[in-house]
Order: sequence, then structure tokens, then C-alpha cells
Amino acid sequence: MFHYSVRMLCAFAFIALSPHSFAAEPGSWAGEFKNPKLLGGKAVLQLSIEQQGSKVQISFDAVRNDGKGAAPEGQGSAKIVDSQTLQFSFEDNFRNAGTGTIKRSGDDVIVSMKATRVANKEAAIFYGENMPLKRVGKK
Repeated sequence: MFHYSVRMLCAFAFIALSPHSFAAEPGSWAGEFKNPKLLGGKAVLQLSIEQQGSKVQISFDAVRNDGKGAAPEGQGSAKIVDSQTLQFSFEDNFRNAGTGTIKRSGDDVIVSMKATRVANKEAAIFYGENMPLKRVGKK
């Protein structure tokens, strides 16, 4: 029993100290963010930010709660403007494309997305201004 407890304690310590844990390094943009009340509570938007040094990638998906309509999934690259702002371009699975900004708001972010090419209007309804997203897995 003692050996099992020591192994479990070591495993928990390893996970807690792992660079892949939910807590991002200071100044890092990396994280998962979500707004479950998009479009007046009728939809969900999720955003993932991955960062390695100055290279930043974003990916997102959105869906209506009733499952109807288009459910875009998109991705793109971002550049760090300053410690509080990212600018990015994106393309989704419906061939909509656009630009956007992500601004820090404490541990959370505020996302603005503007479609510059609309190939599917149902998917483009998810792209708007000043959409607040909460960090997922916040401790």
C-alpha cells in the first residue's frame, strides 16, 4: 500500500509540474477558451490558442445548441501585436475566411472576427465583435 501511495504522489507531482498542465506560463497566450452563450444563448464558440515562442496558432469551432445549421471549424495563424493583443487570419471548413483580434481580459479573452470572404452565410453568423470567452480549466 505504501509503494502505491508513493507512486500516486509522484504521478500527481509530475502532472502538476508538467508544462502541459492547464496553467500557462506568464505572458503565454496558450489555452482553451469557451463562450457557451453565444448568439443570445443559442450557440457555443470554443477557441484554442497554441504557442511556441513567437509562433501562435488558433483553432475554433462553433455550433448552435439545437444542432441545426452550419457548424464551422476553423484555424489560422496569429501574430503577437503586444502583451495584450493578437491579430489573426482564419479560414473555416465552409471556405469562409477573415481576420480577427484576441485581447486579454484577465485570464479570459475577448475575440472579434470579421469575415472577409463569405462562402456560407449560415457559418458566418458566428463571427462577430467583442465576444467574451472564459478560460476552460481555470484553477
